[in-house]
Amino acid sequence: MINHIVMWKFRDDVLESDKLEMKRRLDSLKGQLPTLVNISVGIDVSRSDRSWDMVLYSEFESMEGLKSYAIHPEHLKVGEFIKTLVSESAAVDYEA
Repeated sequence: MINHIVMWKFRDDVLESDKLEMKRRLDSLKGQLPTLVNISVGIDVSRSDRSWDMVLYSEFESMEGLKSYAIHPEHLKVGEFIKTLVSESAAVDYEA
């Protein structure tokens, strides 16, 4: 199993409605991408100095499945929307 985690920091001018739309679009990938086993998306509630604003946790059976997800047209479309909202991102992929 490959776990894929992505965290984002929003630009200062991003509206709450856009944050919720980003979450909705990410959540909508479940069931659309055949290699995506599980996905969970959350908006940070702690708002501490060291927290990020949103996180995605997803699971894939293999690295090949993750690579297929990365180039899937639906994932790419969501990614284009995300780029308009965020100032930073970080990702970790690990085998579980």
